[in-house]
Amino acid sequence: MARSEEAQAFFHAVYSAVQEIPHGKVTSYGHIAKLVGTPQRPRQVGVCLKHLPIDPSARFNHENVPWQRVINAKGVISPRSQPEGSRSQAAALEAEGVLVTTGALGELMVDFAEYGWFPRTLPSEEGEELESGDSEEDESNEE
Repeated sequence: MARSEEAQAFFHAVYSAVQEIPHGKVTSYGHIAKLVGTPQRPRQVGVCLKHLPIDPSARFNHENVPWQRVINAKGVISPRSQPEGSRSQAAALEAEGVLVTTGALGELMVDFAEYGWFPRTLPSEEGEELESGDSEEDESNEE
């Protein structure tokens, strides 16, 4: 299915942001949405990841975008129509050293306090902020 230029740009931004999540860390769909400038669109982040190409020749694919590192805001691996989907996400996280526990209702969970990654900006954009004159020193003087 062909995507509009706007949709293509959003998918690109989401995949690029997800690539910056460090090994062994997780973040939420909402935080990725915030980092790419659309805090109102966490569900669309999920849609992007759902449609991540498997084809390794695609610019963004399952091999170079660590989709497994994005979970819901409650620290739960979002259930899918096929139960093996959330189990495979849990297995991929466990392979990175992330402890995945099972909640009282059988939900697969990750402790954000230990494994969470919630930067104010993407690491790739930190240099851009400094170049534009927004230094951390300037921010601290505003408080």
